[in-house]
Amino acid sequence: MTSAMKSDPAIPPATAETKSSRFRLGLSGKLLLLTILFVMIAEVMIYVPSIANYRLMWLSDRLAAARTAALVLDAAPDGAIPVSLTRRLLDSVGANAVAMKMGDKRRLLAFSDLPLKVDHEIDMRDISMIDAIYDAFDTMLTKDNDVLRVVGPAPMGGEFVEIIIDEAPLRRAMLQFSRNILLISLTISAITGALVYMSLSWLLVRPLRRLTAQMVAFGQAPEDPARIVAPSSRSDEIGVAERELAVMQQELAGTLQHKNRLASLGLAVSKINHDLRNLLSPAQLLSDRLASLADPAVRRLAPKLMATLGRAIAYCEQTLAYGRAQEPPPERKNVDVARLLDELRDSFDLGPGAAIGWMPSVERGLMVDADPDQLLRALINLVRNSIEALASRAPNDPERDQIRIVGRREGAVVVLQVSDTGPGLPERARTHLFEPFQGSGRRGGTGLGLAIAAELARAHGGEIQLLEGTVGAAFRIVIPDRPVALDERRAERARA
Repeated sequence: MTSAMKSDPAIPPATAETKSSRFRLGLSGKLLLLTILFVMIAEVMIYVPSIANYRLMWLSDRLAAARTAALVLDAAPDGAIPVSLTRRLLDSVGANAVAMKMGDKRRLLAFSDLPLKVDHEIDMRDISMIDAIYDAFDTMLTKDNDVLRVVGPAPMGGEFVEIIIDEAPLRRAMLQFSRNILLISLTISAITGALVYMSLSWLLVRPLRRLTAQMVAFGQAPEDPARIVAPSSRSDEIGVAERELAVMQQELAGTLQHKNRLASLGLAVSKINHDLRNLLSPAQLLSDRLASLADPAVRRLAPKLMATLGRAIAYCEQTLAYGRAQEPPPERKNVDVARLLDELRDSFDLGPGAAIGWMPSVERGLMVDADPDQLLRALINLVRNSIEALASRAPNDPERDQIRIVGRREGAVVVLQVSDTGPGLPERARTHLFEPFQGSGRRGGTGLGLAIAAELARAHGGEIQLLEGTVGAAFRIVIPDRPVALDERRAERARA
């Protein structure tokens, strides 16, 4: 029947988990069980020496009674004590025989049904606790009716007194003592566990349960301010946790609301930029046709119109590109830095005769382990910023207005430094330099170029940073080699 229930497709998959969760112990139940367990362990640690001590005390009581009987028997003349009285004395001691040694004489004071042999001898004058514990458990765990010879100090200056007793009464007394200890331990454990359970439930479990429920409710709707934890007036760690959690939830709720507004705004901006780009593209084509007209005024104003339209289209494309999904992981390979810089120079038409000087300085044969397209995009954003900064003081002079790129290897990383001789970055742009829409240093800039360059550098495990104390603006890009490429790099160096 059980297997049929398990294989029944009508039962939802979560049923088994739900049933098992019913028997799952909560924090309070675990605390209760641990409390009872630890109390029982403490009781066991107390019981072990206690049962050994009980056995010694029981034997000491028999020896004390034997010493009293020995005084009576030793003081009476031989044959003066009737056999019935001797038997009653032995019954009061619980022994089969009582003997005492005085000087060189060993006298059997009383006996009744002497056994054929003695199984164990116990000298109460010299016994260690370890031996006492071992003998106690040996007595309880064996069921043989052994005969014990117990020796203790004698009265009246005697050397020792000894008794012969059966082990069965001792075992029964020890078992009864153990049962009493067990009942007391269980009672103490139950009372202690209940007190600890109620205390911890009131001080710890109930506040944590309430805090957990509030956290779960907040996680279901973090934008709802009504679900923020209401901290109590407690001054302990629970109260501190409640207050700190309330602050964190308030900040998170505010951040989520802000992000949602930005997401909605970004979606609207993306749609607007998409349509605007489509509208500007025909206008750019028309401006190209205007540039071919013979009218001097049109030929003078057409380049400015084309530049303005180009900047507007670039702004739309950058905004749309940044608003898309996260950049794909870089497809890294060994890239010749010199060839990459040649392609970068051709992209901006900065060859000989350009108004802006192009000054590359790269180590011979420098290779970088990177995605060539992504690294080129990062460099294009930096160089475009430099060109726009230098264009602000047109007409340009290639001897004065220059873009300098330095490339070198420093151990397992390649460093590319892009700088210009322009006016540099204003102080207001340095605070949020690599944040989107905030790091532009010029009027009309998008603030996306440096953000995109920084994101591409981080995708390679590297970084980009602004260098201080330089003429113009200087940026340093660090691209580390992949760990798997280090061996290949060493092999290439060895071949070189």
